Amino acid sequence: MKFDTLTEFDQVILIFKDPGRRLTVRTVQEAATALIKDWPLDDGEEFLTAVKACLDVMTGKASSDELRSAILRAANEAGVAAVTALH
Repeated sequence: MKFDTLTEFDQVILIFKDPGRRLTVRTVQEAATALIKDWPLDDGEEFLTAVKACLDVMTGKASSDELRSAILRAANEAGVAAVTALH
């Protein structure tokens, strides 16, 4: 099975509670890395939905816009500020 980890979406800047800690997420790979390595909660419903959305986009079962929305909901759930810009 081939995984597409480079699918892009409109960037989301994640601002964590730790001073100066920010991530810019614009690809499926960046989203998955942020969720697995940097996320403050790993048991929230929206977190799990976002992780699944990463896999679904990688395998062509969901759109990158669905992943972006899932990241925003997971950020809200975890208390991570998210700055968005639409192009």
